[in-house]
Amino acid sequence: MLFAHGFGQTRHAWSATADAMAVTGCRCVSFDARGHGGSGRPDDGYHMQQFFDDLRAVAEAQPHKPILVGASMGGLLGLAVTGESDVPPFSALVLVDITPRWETSGVARILDFMRAWPDGFGDYDEAAQAIAAYLPHRRGRKSAEQLQPLLRRGEDGRLRWHWDPRMLQPIAEEGERHQPRLIEATRRVKLPVLLLSGARSDVVSQRTIDEFLELVPHARHIELPRATHMVAGDANDAFTRAIVDFIGVGAEREHSMMGQPSGAA
Repeated sequence: MLFAHGFGQTRHAWSATADAMAVTGCRCVSFDARGHGGSGRPDDGYHMQQFFDDLRAVAEAQPHKPILVGASMGGLLGLAVTGESDVPPFSALVLVDITPRWETSGVARILDFMRAWPDGFGDYDEAAQAIAAYLPHRRGRKSAEQLQPLLRRGEDGRLRWHWDPRMLQPIAEEGERHQPRLIEATRRVKLPVLLLSGARSDVVSQRTIDEFLELVPHARHIELPRATHMVAGDANDAFTRAIVDFIGVGAEREHSMMGQPSGAA
């Protein structure tokens, strides 16, 4: 299984699910997209094609065609790579709260959060307060240990989010322009597909889900009632169970991932 995180996330977003899937015998791989987490910051800037090419390269480096689990941006990349390939590098797709047409207001809220606090935080508690305000439905606050992978300490001693702020504007603008491309690519997807959406999401809606299911009529859709756009973090147990059921029932593939050596990277 190959896990592709959303815009502004890191590979750590998948830790709980990857650990659970590894126990079942799946080989699980997650990675930081460029400009995120521990990955590099290119000097020549950012554009969407880089992200498409990166995902394809990681998928093709695996010993067997992986099932892609893509959240938000990661799911959009998976749709484009699949629909635009004569021979897709995946065996199935799990799309996590994303459709090729999305609700602009929900994406704007994410970008507003990512643009906030350009001067960073004085300590981990300040960052925890910011996350709690952004995700008020979550119980408890993240500890300093949980926040360490999400923040970098600058030369001024301040803590800033792990993403490169230079990518926010170009990727946000390109995302809107790529919608027709994504819709056309989605129309050509023939792989087994599971769409997992959050009932409380402001990024996908019944309108965008209905359109997606018209484009991919063989896709399965499961709505998780307690989840927002942050599905894996809001309802991880239900999220993982849905993936396990999908693999066992709906994901016939060229190379079965079950029975491969377990582990998460």
